Amino acid sequence: MEKDHWKGRGAQLQTGNRFSSQHLVTEHSEGLDEELILSPKTNIRLEHPKTIINPVKSPDIGLSFSLNPYQGCEHGCSYCYARNSHEYYGFSAGLDFETQLMAKPDAPRLLEKQILSSNWKVAPISLSGNTDCYQPIEKKMGITRQLLEVFARYRHPVGIITKNSLIERDIDILQDLAKEDLVQVYISITSLNEELRRKMEPRTASASKRLQIIEKLSNVGVPVAVMNAPIIPGLNDQEIPE
Repeated sequence: MEKDHWKGRGAQLQTGNRFSSQHLVTEHSEGLDEELILSPKTNIRLEHPKTIINPVKSPDIGLSFSLNPYQGCEHGCSYCYARNSHEYYGFSAGLDFETQLMAKPDAPRLLEKQILSSNWKVAPISLSGNTDCYQPIEKKMGITRQLLEVFARYRHPVGIITKNSLIERDIDILQDLAKEDLVQVYISITSLNEELRRKMEPRTASASKRLQIIEKLSNVGVPVAVMNAPIIPGLNDQEIPE
């Protein structure tokens, strides 16, 4: 039996995967031997890539490299552009994107290996670029903090985009990097309307909490700015001036 609404999830269904030749559908319940129960429980898989730094080739994005410690994102933002990337792993861009997550525990080692390579030319690396490096599972796995420790050890520039207050945990490392102008943090604020925020970004920090994080980072000398996107006509465009 399918529920009418999955609380705390941005997606409410499993969209089809364009790369799959077969799909699980529920239109013909009379053909099912038992009730179909879709459980949006979060599952974490470990991924072990050979490299961790991704070159950004798009000419309209002002960064050279990105690094994603996680694939999929439990924040569940309904508008997330990264959803479609989950299909490359055989998952759905719908509920799978926010429930079937992949973590890369080797990311800190691979980052250090790349930085120490004789072929590496220093350029800022963005955390993350695809999904939030401070999404809820970071509290348990700590991969982002380990990455920041590598950046600090080798005095390497890094940028961060997040909408989670967990970044406050790592203020000590961010302060250290900021002393040499090696870090820039962007806090994503889509709306100050909490009812709208809960619908669009169900598992993220409240807007007021994000404003507090901006204040805290600024007060300790960490360069921080607001990422005001996406702008959705009829939903949050009127909030831009405020």
